[in-house]
Amino acid sequence: MFAKEIYVQRRSELKKRIGEGIILLFGNNDAPSNYPSNAYRFRQDSCFLYYFGQRRDGLVGVIDVDNDQEYFFGDDIDIDDIIWFGYVPSVNDLANEVGVSNSAPMSQLKTLIDKAVAKGQTIHFLPQCRHDIMIQLSDLVGIHPLQTKEKASVKLIKAIVDMRAIKKPEEIAELKDAAEIGYMMHTAAMKACAPGVTEKHIAGIIEGIAMSYGDRYSFQSILSMHGEIQHGYPSFAPMEAGRLMLCDAGAENKENYCSDNTRVTPISGKFTQKQKEIYQAVEAAHDWVIENSKPGVKWLDMHLGACRIITEHLKAIGLMKGDTEEAVRAGAHAMFLPHGLGHMMGIDVHDMEGLGQNYVGFDDEVQPSTQFGLNCLRCGRRLQPGFVMTDEPGIYFIPHLIDLWKSEKKHMDFINYDAVESYKDFGGIRIEDDILITETGCELIGDKIIPYHVKDVEEFIQR
Repeated sequence: MFAKEIYVQRRSELKKRIGEGIILLFGNNDAPSNYPSNAYRFRQDSCFLYYFGQRRDGLVGVIDVDNDQEYFFGDDIDIDDIIWFGYVPSVNDLANEVGVSNSAPMSQLKTLIDKAVAKGQTIHFLPQCRHDIMIQLSDLVGIHPLQTKEKASVKLIKAIVDMRAIKKPEEIAELKDAAEIGYMMHTAAMKACAPGVTEKHIAGIIEGIAMSYGDRYSFQSILSMHGEIQHGYPSFAPMEAGRLMLCDAGAENKENYCSDNTRVTPISGKFTQKQKEIYQAVEAAHDWVIENSKPGVKWLDMHLGACRIITEHLKAIGLMKGDTEEAVRAGAHAMFLPHGLGHMMGIDVHDMEGLGQNYVGFDDEVQPSTQFGLNCLRCGRRLQPGFVMTDEPGIYFIPHLIDLWKSEKKHMDFINYDAVESYKDFGGIRIEDDILITETGCELIGDKIIPYHVKDVEEFIQR
């Protein structure tokens, strides 16, 4: 947890931005897995963490902007809880730790909200992803649980996005700490990668590292020989000589700040010439983004620039043809790169995505596209100092997508389908790093860079 003054300042700034009404920020509750007392590992809501800092379940933070009052609502534990889980501080003590002067049992939250509604105060709340919170919110404000997203306060969403998007020095320090754990995870995966070792075994190693040095892994690890599958979760399949292992994984540190990296490892220890050509196309796009990202530049332009580089390389290999600008404008490259360049990152690995991606990544100047591939770009807006982005271009050979586009004679002027046929068993390549936008450009987050240049990868795994 950060110093109390940081949370006090954040809430003060939020009050200024909202200006009136009541702000409701829900913490998470324990969630049962396969039966009530076997719960998923607890993770606090990120917005609650940002403004109230406490990780205990069953809490709600309330900011009464009109009366300049703040509240912690939650129930103190009883002796049965203490026997099974140990003592935790009272709700009042938790409130005092983060500079909140009022605390009360959860049963009194409804009374406060009813009084506020009767006075005509606006109730500001965020969209919810957990059904138990949807039901609780429904009881408080009198809407159907499934309306909590459409009825959420756009003013509150925009204020929080503006605040959380700019990472302060104390947050950058935590992101660097998460990057250190991510380095250990990925280098362990690279070292463990060998014919006969299962995907599941390597995933277990890296997720164990995340749990050992931080709070958890930042998302379910993607680790597969089938790199063409965007979310290729690990199976019990043994690694096969001559193929590639794609590992997309990250850590959450003790303050729940995240890392997110992707590396591709040749299972036999060396890239084939065919693999190297595709890999270096992705590498060139990845490095171009780092060289050109800076304040004032639209992330949309970074994405399109990476797409042009990939298209140029695929033309040189013989997989694409025609005018590069026209091909990218038409979206022909998206058969090979069907996702966006990257996303914001912070307390959430896809930072604030639950608040609504249009509010996070787009604005009046840059709006989302409906074009295949480009429609998966999670951010297009102009970069600002303090933004943290993932730089993750890739090239994928997805057999079903290739077959579909070929049968539809799609982008025949730009794609050499006959040449692509021999790549249908290739898999996919992605290189991903986390970058901090500075006053003059950008920098990779973390003191240690996970090897990714061809020579460095091959030398590292052969040590």
